[in-house]
Amino acid sequence: MRDEQLIFADHVGRFYARRYGFPPMAGRLLGYLFVCDPPQQTIDELGEALLASRSAVTGAVKLLEGYRMARRTRGAGERVDRVSLEPVAGQPQNFDSALHEEHAALFREGLALLAGAPPERRAPLAEMVALAEFLSERLPALRAEWHARRDELRASGNLPGGDGGAE
Repeated sequence: MRDEQLIFADHVGRFYARRYGFPPMAGRLLGYLFVCDPPQQTIDELGEALLASRSAVTGAVKLLEGYRMARRTRGAGERVDRVSLEPVAGQPQNFDSALHEEHAALFREGLALLAGAPPERRAPLAEMVALAEFLSERLPALRAEWHARRDELRASGNLPGGDGGAE
């Protein structure tokens, strides 16, 4: 099973590196956290399982914490942190319409710099503004649709419940 877990972790690492620019170790760590047993692991355990240095794992944990994909906890009397998936990790992060509102504002700032430029020069930024505004308008409804579907899947037994789908 461990070989299959490492292969899965490598696949996740490559996907997140290619699609999101994550360092491969961060993606590998994320993939491993989805399938490891127990689901809480120390830095040393993660390093051993992923055949990685302690510093590489620590850096990956810090990055994933920043994205709210992983968290560290420490039990009473323990001297080491345990790393696990953040319960909201199962929630698509891009459902946050505020992110796209910020994008729109940023791209509008760029458009202002090109106020006197020809339309074809302004077109890429104008399209980015329009896309960001569209996403910020549509995402709240899409998120509500997802939550309704998730609730239906849970009620039918096709999707386990739990805190992995926390709001």
